[in-house]
This record gives sequence, structure tokens and C-alpha cells, in this order.
Amino acid sequence: MSLAPLRALIVDDEEPARLRLRTLLAREPGVELVGECAAGAEAIAVIQRERPDVAFLDVHMPDLDGFETVRCLTADLRPAIIFVTAFDEYAVRAFDMHAVDYLLKPFSRERLHDAVERVRESRAHADPAVLDQRLVHLLEELADGRHPRERIAVRSNGRLFFVRIADIDWVEADANYVRLHTRGEVHALRESMRNMEGRLPPDVFLRIHRSAIVNIERVRELQPWFHGEYIAILQDGTKLTVSRAYSNRLDELIR
Repeated sequence: MSLAPLRALIVDDEEPARLRLRTLLAREPGVELVGECAAGAEAIAVIQRERPDVAFLDVHMPDLDGFETVRCLTADLRPAIIFVTAFDEYAVRAFDMHAVDYLLKPFSRERLHDAVERVRESRAHADPAVLDQRLVHLLEELADGRHPRERIAVRSNGRLFFVRIADIDWVEADANYVRLHTRGEVHALRESMRNMEGRLPPDVFLRIHRSAIVNIERVRELQPWFHGEYIAILQDGTKLTVSRAYSNRLDELIR
């Protein structure tokens, strides 16, 4: 039996992520790729023009994030949404409750196939108005902060586990990854420093260098250094540079 065509759009600011989705979707029978976008604003225009059935939508993007992109779409234009995310436990649980589906990076071909089948099933059996209301509910919950994030999901050696935000001492940039330093352990996460900074509570975590974010509760001492820079010494003895570009934030450290 032939499958009804499913018109899909990929939205992700990272080319390798788009390439992986494109490759896996090419193996899915009955799926037609109608476009790829690297930003939320571009995605809105393509959705208005192409009217895809489903959008694979990254959560973290530089102009509009995935949630903001969906909010900009009217109900009559909004396709089925599959969020593509490396989000924390609450978001994963919320996507499962309210959205059509989510893909937690990195995902397998089998997991993508399940998501595509879930879209087909929802289109065949579910009331579109109900699905749309579930998605709106999710966006409202995330927007008003009723469920603050407490943990961050990390994948390692095929396992998924959660790091408590309160346990993070500092965050280090490492190419396309960040390294979470937590009580003597280090966890690598594919994330930009900019996005990571946005995921951490600003009253506790402070960007002190383009390559470092620190938990201010872990700072034991500040020492003047050269050219207007400082050295922040953490409780475990770790020494981090407070660069001149971020020295205006020293008052927050001192307080």
C-alpha cells in the first residue's frame, strides 16, 4: 500500500545536523523534503510559502529559537512540529506530553522513523485542533517558567543521564562543545556557549570569559592580574581568567 506523501521541512542552524536529517529522511518512504532553513525567520517564510506537513525544528537557533518560531505561526499555517533538541528532562517530558514528537540529539534512524510514523498517525486519527492546543499549552508552560529547569541531559557512550545545574562549578568552551565541570567530573555536551549561558540561571552563573562561565557560589577569591584582568580562584583551587571584556561583571562576583 502506498503511503500518502508527507512534505517535510528541516530547520536547524547547524549544517551537519541538517545533513543528518536530510540523509535519514531520504530513506523514509513517502517523505518529500520541501526545504531546509538555518534560522527561524527564514523558516516562517518557507512555511508560509510551501505549507509543509511537518517541520523538524531545532530548539536553539540564533535569531528566533524553536519556540518563538512556532509562536509566530498562525494555527492555519502551523505544521506538525517535531522538536529537535538536546534539552533537559523537563523539556523532554513536556514534548512527550504536548508536541507531536521530539528527537533528542543524537538520535538513530529508528527513532526518526518512529517520529515520522507518529506524525502520520496523528494526521490520520487525531483532531488537529486538539494537537494544536497541546502545542500551545507546551509553549505557554515554557514561556512562563512554571517548571524551572533543574537538570541538563547529557549523552555519553550511548547512555542518557542528567546533570544537576546546582552541581555545575563552571562551564568551558571546547570547539563545538561545552564541558561541564561538576564536582570533579567533566561532561561534554554539543552546545554553544551562547546557548549554554541562556540555559543557566543568571543569578548564579556568570560569563567571565568568552570560553568560561562560572558558578559564582564556587568563587573563593579574586586576584588582580595583568591588563585589567583578574583571576577567579574556585573552592577546589581551579583558576579561571576574568577577561577584561567581561570585567564589568566583577561587581556581580563581589556581591
